[in-house]
Amino acid sequence: MYGRSEGVVGDLVAQSALRGNIFLATKVWTSGRQRGVEQMARSAALLKSPVVDLIQIHNLVDWRTHLATLRRMKDSGSVRYIGITHYTTGSLSELARILESEDGIDFVQLGYSIAAREAERRLLPIAAVRRVAVIVNQPLERGELFRRVRGRVLPEWAAEFDCASWAQLFLKYLVADPAVTVVIPATNKPDHLADNLQAGRGRLPDAKQRARIRQFWDAL
Repeated sequence: MYGRSEGVVGDLVAQSALRGNIFLATKVWTSGRQRGVEQMARSAALLKSPVVDLIQIHNLVDWRTHLATLRRMKDSGSVRYIGITHYTTGSLSELARILESEDGIDFVQLGYSIAAREAERRLLPIAAVRRVAVIVNQPLERGELFRRVRGRVLPEWAAEFDCASWAQLFLKYLVADPAVTVVIPATNKPDHLADNLQAGRGRLPDAKQRARIRQFWDAL
């Protein structure tokens, strides 16, 4: 799924001696117990880490089988945290149901953005009650958010929470949600990476300011 990424990350972390400062997360994305065990062992080998911080079950593929395996791995100390993931709006109810019915899930990864706020209705509140960490994927809707505001000037009131770009506005809205742990925007452009990182700095919008962002977006 990740091409050479696990190997590259493993090499870089090992060469820089930064393992103690790095949170390593990967996924299992195959079917069947033995294939899952083998895939996760290969990931750990590529990452050059006998203990992986987080292994997530990708898109709920054979999740019952892998959840049982991951619970055993967590008990043995080879994985610190267990997660489940999906990216579609239609999967949110299933993710919520699993969080309600299954113990020992530490992370949930889901699709959430200013344009797709369905997760706010049920899944995020359940994650908060269950004390499950939330990873937000597709926060910029594959660039669609930028197309929606093309040619528009960033509102002056965005400066109230140290926001200097559209990317920061979209990301700060999510980061400020009390249930959200981390947001993972994808990019292969260093300048976009630098801009995205600024969303984690300075003030975040409070509840009233988040409501204003929603109103602004819905009026576009």
